[in-house]
Amino acid sequence: MGTMAFVMPRTADARPTTAHVAASTRLPLLDSLKGRSRKLRARFISPTRAVGIPLLRDLFGDSAMTRPGVYAANDTAGPFHFITMRPFADKVQGRIGRYRIGFFPSEQRAVRTAAYRNPDGFLEVTALNQDTPVSEHFRLRDFLTHDQAAVWPKYLVLREPLIDKLELVLAELRRMGVSANRLRVMSGFRTPQYNQQGVGAGGRVQDSRHQYGDAADVYVVNGDRDWMSDLNGDGRVDTRDAQVVAQAADNVERAHPDLIGGVGIYRANSAHGPFVHIDVRGTRARWGSL
Repeated sequence: MGTMAFVMPRTADARPTTAHVAASTRLPLLDSLKGRSRKLRARFISPTRAVGIPLLRDLFGDSAMTRPGVYAANDTAGPFHFITMRPFADKVQGRIGRYRIGFFPSEQRAVRTAAYRNPDGFLEVTALNQDTPVSEHFRLRDFLTHDQAAVWPKYLVLREPLIDKLELVLAELRRMGVSANRLRVMSGFRTPQYNQQGVGAGGRVQDSRHQYGDAADVYVVNGDRDWMSDLNGDGRVDTRDAQVVAQAADNVERAHPDLIGGVGIYRANSAHGPFVHIDVRGTRARWGSL
């Protein structure tokens, strides 16, 4: 019988430790965390979520439930990461350390629905852990806000259902016979202070789902150019190609209603090609030309 090795990486105040657990007793639980796509490679841990994952305490001790960090589990399918978040309360005056986050809508006015509550916490992303895989095709850095380039660590809000849906969309494109080498995240998490810079007529909305870690703007890249590819084979790149991605997202929602959310199509401009907004807000929303 094989074994799985679970390794806690070195931190400033802890030596690395290793625990070996029989695959027959641990693999089913680990496998259950891999989502509908079976391609998730991470689970994000807050104190409330840790209660439902006793494996975390069993392998790494009580401190793993509260100490921010990446705890790596290796089995025959490759690494799986438990990533313990910084609590929301660590944000003081709109910042954690030098990293500016700003204030979420529910900190400034009444919560509209449960979907707009403050996040449980923040993933701490460092220059060393930014390449940690969160699924087969996506890494932590893919979802970071596009500002404060020189500031580390950075902080990220991200939800596993979004990553799961993106993996399913990529798989669905291929099932549809569409060439899709990579699904590029143009915009993932937006800190409230960054989102606010684009709020206005024709721009971002005040309560954008990007602030809650369950939305991403994406496009398919097949060549060397970081731009939407010609997906429908008509020799051009335009919103018709974005419609192909949107159709794949729509197919995924029909197959997996628990991942329902928003799908929106956007035209190209001088700064970017056409792209598709995909989220898992919990209610169906459509805009653009789907």
